[in-house]
Amino acid sequence: MVTSHRDPRELGGAWRTHQQHSFTPPSSDLAAFVAGFWTVEWAYDSPYQQKIVPYPQVQLTSHNEAAPELHGVSTRHVSRLLAGRGRVIGAAFRPGKFRSILGRSVSLITDRTMPASEVSVLQPVPVSVAAVADFEHWLLARLPTPDPAGQQASEIVDLVRGDPSISRVDGLAVAAGVGVRTLQRLCAEHVGVGPKWLIRRYRLHEVTQRLDAGAPVDWAALAAELGYADQAHLSRDFAGLFGEPPTIYAGRYPNRQVSAARKARSNQAW
Repeated sequence: MVTSHRDPRELGGAWRTHQQHSFTPPSSDLAAFVAGFWTVEWAYDSPYQQKIVPYPQVQLTSHNEAAPELHGVSTRHVSRLLAGRGRVIGAAFRPGKFRSILGRSVSLITDRTMPASEVSVLQPVPVSVAAVADFEHWLLARLPTPDPAGQQASEIVDLVRGDPSISRVDGLAVAAGVGVRTLQRLCAEHVGVGPKWLIRRYRLHEVTQRLDAGAPVDWAALAAELGYADQAHLSRDFAGLFGEPPTIYAGRYPNRQVSAARKARSNQAW
């Protein structure tokens, strides 16, 4: 739910004064499975609700050097309470590549968080992860041989991400050279979400890219470009994934701090 009272630390990129983010590419031996490693550190005098937007990636994370947790793909945004000082190290897996590690359909862990120790391939699980190098060392000794079906699923995700003209499941099936049912099965089994969700997620990512660029957005034209019947449908989908309509979410970017009331008056269609 969007409220009229927003934490000013959400707006205009102010989070950058409280958080530090870094990204590390995987070693060549891990690159077939791991898209990259990330680290987030924060310092807050009072608790802050961090909104986390979804990507079709399974994640392993270690919070304040604790034993790793496993996070399945989230189908919508989630919030994490950040308080005081803290640090999280994470490994983001390539879409489609976690099925051979998990040993079962990735859809079974969608929207779930669990101890990494529940995955037999990953055992023994370290009791502490203090650096990206610890993640690398742990995973290098435990990853299985890549699965051809997982590679096919990964390539399907790349198709969606790389071709903005793909806005329908049947169009994606044609581009991937498979039937719709095969496409749905591959995505559920190896990615954890359906092809319709993938298409919606990556098309809506283009909305955030426009907001980040800072230029004025012609919402009706953008909705049509992304395959939506109108901007109301785009707004509804965006709010479902990101937790708030795009005109409200825009305030999170530098130079886009506009009150909800003022924005509503200037664009009643949202």
